[in-house]
Amino acid sequence: MAKRLSKRSIIGIVCAVLVVLVVGALGFAGNFLFDFALNPHASYTMSDMMGEGSVDGLETVSPAQDEAYAAEAATWFENTRESTSLVAADGTELAGWFVAAATDAGTSHDYAVVCHGYTGEPSEMAKYAYHFNQLGMNTLLPAARGHERNIDTGYITMGWDDSVDLVQWVNQIVARDPQARIMLFGVSMGGAEVMMASGRDLPSNVKLIIEDCGYTSVWDEFALQLDNVFGLPSFPLLNTAELVCRVRAGYGFEEASAVDMLAKATVPMLFIHGTADTFVPFSMLDEVYDACASSEKEKLVVDNAGHGQSASTNPDLYWSTVDDFIARYMGTA
Repeated sequence: MAKRLSKRSIIGIVCAVLVVLVVGALGFAGNFLFDFALNPHASYTMSDMMGEGSVDGLETVSPAQDEAYAAEAATWFENTRESTSLVAADGTELAGWFVAAATDAGTSHDYAVVCHGYTGEPSEMAKYAYHFNQLGMNTLLPAARGHERNIDTGYITMGWDDSVDLVQWVNQIVARDPQARIMLFGVSMGGAEVMMASGRDLPSNVKLIIEDCGYTSVWDEFALQLDNVFGLPSFPLLNTAELVCRVRAGYGFEEASAVDMLAKATVPMLFIHGTADTFVPFSMLDEVYDACASSEKEKLVVDNAGHGQSASTNPDLYWSTVDDFIARYMGTA
C-alpha cells in the first residue's frame, strides 16, 4: 500500500512548485524587459513605443526657425558625409560618418566627435555637427552599437560599451593626425556615452567634453522608465533584467555609471540640461556635475527645455555658451 504524504511534505512540494513558477515568471519578465529595451530586433521595443508617442517626456515641438536650420543641416549632412569605419577591440566592425572641415585655411586639426541618443542615429545630430563644421572642425559621427548601420553588431549598450569604442575612434583620429585637437559631444545616451568615456584612458588630444541631458547611470534611467512606461517598481524586475543583461550582453546596469566614470575625469567638461526634462530628469544635472573630478567644469541650465530640446528652446544662450567653452579650450570659435 502506497505511503501517504505527510502534511509537511505536501507543503514542501507546493512551496517548491511556487518557487519554480516565480523564478520562471521572473526569468520570462527579465528577458522581456531586456529585449524590449536593448534588443533592436525584438518584436516590440521601447523604440516602437517612443515612435508611437506613448512615452512621457519626449515632446519635441521645435520653433520654426530651428526646424529651418535643422533642415539645412540635414541637407548638408546628406551631401557631404563620407562613410568611415572602426574595428573595435572585440573585433566588431563599426560604422560611422565623417565630414571634413570646410575651411579656406588649409587642413584643420580640430575635430568634433558627435554622439547620438537612444534609438537614434547620426543623422539626427546633423544640426550639431553642422554648427561645429562651420567653426572649422572636422566632424565624426559614430553610430552606437545596435543602431543605424550598426544594428546587427549586437545589443544596445546604453553608452557603456560605446564609450570604449569612442576611445578607439579618438585613437584612430590621433593615429591619422597626431596634431588633432578633439572635442567629444553627446546628447541623451550620447551624453552618457561621453561622460562614461571621460574616465577612460583618453589621449591628451581630447581637449574638452560637452554633454547634453545625459543620465547618471543605466540603472537609474531604466528604473525611471520602468515606472514611467509600465508603472512598476524596480525590485525585483529590474534586478532580474540586469542579470539577463549580464548573461546576454556582458554588462550590468549599475556598472554602466556615468557618475562613477566622472570621478576619474580630468578633461574640461560642460554639462547642459533643460529644466522641463522629465525623460532624463533635470535633477540628474547636479548629480553628474558634482561627480565630475575635472578641475575645469561648468553647467548650463536652459529654462523650460524638455529632453534634448535645449538647443531649440534657447539657441542664443545654448550656442553662445557652447562656443565660448570651445574657444576657451580649443581656440576655434
